[in-house]
Amino acid sequence: MLKEERQHIILNEVALHNKVLLTDIAEMLDVSIDTVRRDVKELDGENKLRKVHGGAISLGFTNSTVRNTNIYAQDKKEMIAAKAVGMLKDGDVIFIDGGTTCLELAAQIPENLNLTCFTLSLPVAMELLAKPNVKVVFIGGEISPDSQISVGASTINQLSEIKVDYGFIGTGYVDSIYGLTEFDWNIVQVKKAVIKASKKTVLLCISEKLNSQHRFKTCNINAINTLITELDPNNNLLNLFRNQEIHLL
Repeated sequence: MLKEERQHIILNEVALHNKVLLTDIAEMLDVSIDTVRRDVKELDGENKLRKVHGGAISLGFTNSTVRNTNIYAQDKKEMIAAKAVGMLKDGDVIFIDGGTTCLELAAQIPENLNLTCFTLSLPVAMELLAKPNVKVVFIGGEISPDSQISVGASTINQLSEIKVDYGFIGTGYVDSIYGLTEFDWNIVQVKKAVIKASKKTVLLCISEKLNSQHRFKTCNINAINTLITELDPNNNLLNLFRNQEIHLL
């Protein structure tokens, strides 16, 4: 496989999942980790992604100030966010996860809507502070430098003491049989706590992530009350999820 082909695949994977591991990419491409490391270093030098220890992350994931120019599938995420906003009403207490789709949800909340919003994402919190009728409560803890969210025991403990009407979450991977999965064990523990803290959990997910899985399980698919994609709810690509008694938007 030519270097250009490898790098194209790497950029696509980073854009879709926000963060990837060198080991996963090496296995996918059937090349050495050193080869992938060189490709990632070169792409980092060209300012196409950011190289981190053991992997790579997308520019839009790391820097909220460029989210309008570097977010993968921005139009689809805007559609998802618009559907999610339609679920909200005055007085709701909600949680908004980290990630680019959840950040778009925060951006689209109308300024006249009265909400209390918990979040563990620094970019989401900063976006919400511009909303005059949204009370913002930040769930603190150790800040992940890659995803800019709080993780660890303190974060999980704070989440155990709240109950929100809706928990809007993202995921790296989702499958109708295996449920939600991630490659980061710490992220999984936080998402488990968010689900427990939510009366209803709403998954915001572009359709390209459907029918994918990774090594650490967050929850079964039936732990999710509503799945929002950019697709029409009657789209055949959602049939496997329709069979899981999950509400589709």
